[in-house]
Amino acid sequence: MRLKDLSLSAVVAGFVAVLVGFTSSVVIVFHAAEALGATPAQTTSWMWALGLGMGLTSAGLSLWYRQPVLTAWSTPGAALIAGTSGLSMAEGVGAFVVCALLITVAGASGFFARVMDRIPRALAAALLAGVLARFGFDACLAFKASPALVLAMLTAYLLGRRLWPRYAVPGVLLAGMAVAAAQGTLNLGAVQWQLARPVWTAPAFSLQALVGLALPLFVVTMASQNLPGVAAQRAAGYDTPVSPPVTVTGLASLLLAPFGGYALNLAAITAAICMGREAHADPARRYMAAVMAGLFYVALGLAGGAVVGLIGAFPKALVLAVAGLALLSTIGGALAMGLHEEKTREAALLTFLVTASGLSLFGIASAFWGLVAGVLALAVQHWRPTFR
Repeated sequence: MRLKDLSLSAVVAGFVAVLVGFTSSVVIVFHAAEALGATPAQTTSWMWALGLGMGLTSAGLSLWYRQPVLTAWSTPGAALIAGTSGLSMAEGVGAFVVCALLITVAGASGFFARVMDRIPRALAAALLAGVLARFGFDACLAFKASPALVLAMLTAYLLGRRLWPRYAVPGVLLAGMAVAAAQGTLNLGAVQWQLARPVWTAPAFSLQALVGLALPLFVVTMASQNLPGVAAQRAAGYDTPVSPPVTVTGLASLLLAPFGGYALNLAAITAAICMGREAHADPARRYMAAVMAGLFYVALGLAGGAVVGLIGAFPKALVLAVAGLALLSTIGGALAMGLHEEKTREAALLTFLVTASGLSLFGIASAFWGLVAGVLALAVQHWRPTFR
């Protein structure tokens, strides 16, 4: 790590990425643990395992490649686990182990990389824009709930983009915290910091857990998480190899599964925050934003007992607004890239619309179906059979 690459904007981008990542889906993770009958100590262990797993893989991969590589827990995977019934914690851990092995094989074999290499860049960019669009919409809707807060943050963003572009997002965050504090909705004093302790659960393997949880968890993690994660990297102009990072997330999941690390994958939404110009004007120095996010994840993992307090410390409208504004330029850049070429414009637009719609079928999120729609559109419009 070169300290000269570290900047305030990178630190803030990493913090915002972690803030958005935790507050947007950690409640689903709690529900997933409860569905398997987790005790409070086991739930805290899940936070420990996931925080350390995301933090160490994010920081390690970003430092190794000198590119922003952010990992995350599988949010649709957590939703899938939360919807299961009749499985014990031991059987759940057994399913996590099998899923981790499948992710590792998909990465190490190069199969997933070969699939991603065949996806046109325009569709990857449109896919990313569709995944991120929800946060732009949510930021707009947050104005109805907290008009003064959101208006102050929007004003800070617009002034920041004009006067100090590198520090626009830090200005947005500070403005939001100041207004929230003045309104009495910022409650950092309620956070109780305490160290988390890992709790080992020996895995148990059953056919019900394999078919009902392990295989679906693998599918939704690869299709709904890793796929848009790679799309985010490519849309941002980074040529990070696909197979090694996916393999690393699989191995990390395998090691942490007995402690509650159910599935780690490449991040898309939070990674986009670290890959945008708000993280740093120089793309070669944006990797430090992902490194800082990794350090913040490790800190939250070690202090797993404080996660619940942190969720309630920031008002929801603040989180939604800062996420939407931080991703604004990334959404615009991805749309511009996806719609630039006339040949792929309609297919890219279809990919964007289906992805942004939030369509979910068979437990697989809209990112996968958006890509399917775009690929089918390209095939119908441009594929020409060859006869010999």
